[in-house]
Amino acid sequence: MSQTRIFNSSEFFQPTNGEAIRSVVTESKDAIVVAWYINPGQEIPAHIHPNGQDTWTVLSGKGEYYLDEAGTRKAIAMGDIVIAHTGCVHGVFNNSDEPLVFISVVSPSDAGYQLVSLENSGTLLYKT
Repeated sequence: MSQTRIFNSSEFFQPTNGEAIRSVVTESKDAIVVAWYINPGQEIPAHIHPNGQDTWTVLSGKGEYYLDEAGTRKAIAMGDIVIAHTGCVHGVFNNSDEPLVFISVVSPSDAGYQLVSLENSGTLLYKT
């Protein structure tokens, strides 16, 4: 059985005016590979994967990466590899004037997903 093993990431980026779109490149029981294109002002809300890790490779742009439920952020930019170990809060807000483009690998594929509430944001985000 032959499986595709080489992908052109540019075929998966989907810029939108609304919410950022998660574009699945490939998925197996071991991992999900996702292409993200985050326009200025868009975000991926703070969340955790309770049963796995999320690793991002930033291809272009920059943003503010969420580090914890207190809403602490750290700048990330092209060339960075960002790792959210199992249960670590993460997400990103594009506070720049250019798109933030990255590849995310969530492993294993059944890592789960839970939104979290940021203490200093005053916005909804909830644990499920």
